[in-house]
Amino acid sequence: MDIVQHNIAVGKYLVSPLIHSQDDGRFAASVSIRSGRGSGMHDRVMRFTPRFASHAAAVRYAVDQGLGWVSERHPARPTHQPAPGHFAS
Repeated sequence: MDIVQHNIAVGKYLVSPLIHSQDDGRFAASVSIRSGRGSGMHDRVMRFTPRFASHAAAVRYAVDQGLGWVSERHPARPTHQPAPGHFAS
């Protein structure tokens, strides 16, 4: 069974973990990273080789990998910088 949950919007991207239960009771993780809309939509799917003992561990891994991919391409910008001559104490 495939379970999609915990969609996370990051800028123009939608990060969606996809967890697959295995016959041995472990879980496989994939992540979809979608951008764009309509005919301009692009969906990158990454499948990972580690297997996880819990569904939650597989979700965490997939989300971490997806967010890491996004942050490598679009580093976070500071939300606030002090004006010149003003220093935070």
